[in-house]
Amino acid sequence: MRVRLSEGPVEYSISVEPASALILLVVKTVRGDLISLAKQGVFEVIAHGCNCFCTMGAGIALTIKHEFPAAYAADCATATGAREKLGTCSVARVRLEGGQELAIVNAYTQFHWSRSPKPLADYDAIRACMAFIRRDHGGGRIGLPKIGAGLAGGDWETIAAIIDAELAGEDVTLVEFEPGH
Repeated sequence: MRVRLSEGPVEYSISVEPASALILLVVKTVRGDLISLAKQGVFEVIAHGCNCFCTMGAGIALTIKHEFPAAYAADCATATGAREKLGTCSVARVRLEGGQELAIVNAYTQFHWSRSPKPLADYDAIRACMAFIRRDHGGGRIGLPKIGAGLAGGDWETIAAIIDAELAGEDVTLVEFEPGH
């Protein structure tokens, strides 16, 4: 069960396991621009969904490609069109203006980029990528978009449950894109 609470501009989504009534994860949700917040040093890690064809040609991936060329270079260092990339990640580390390091995770959550048929999001791949983030970046401040639910057409409730399970106990902020922030 998911419960939503609001406190000013921040919304908290709390997942509760019905059988035991244990809180699994509290995800902070803010409206704004993940990239702007990352550049301000709000996060130590950001992740976004990628296809396996090294394109980064639309959505937040295109913005990341332009704002953080090292993330695109990390993507291009992987095999183009390799199905075995699904569920893996490439990572770029950049130094922000204030000196803080930011890790950008290219999470291979969909095989191709075609707009049809939907969904393109692969839930097993999303699960594996979230496990990678926990294993390699756990303990850091993590910023996520609605990964897999935008252009990839995945079901957000399904994806949110995966994030809840894989990133339980981590400092995760979901940034719902709002232009101008």
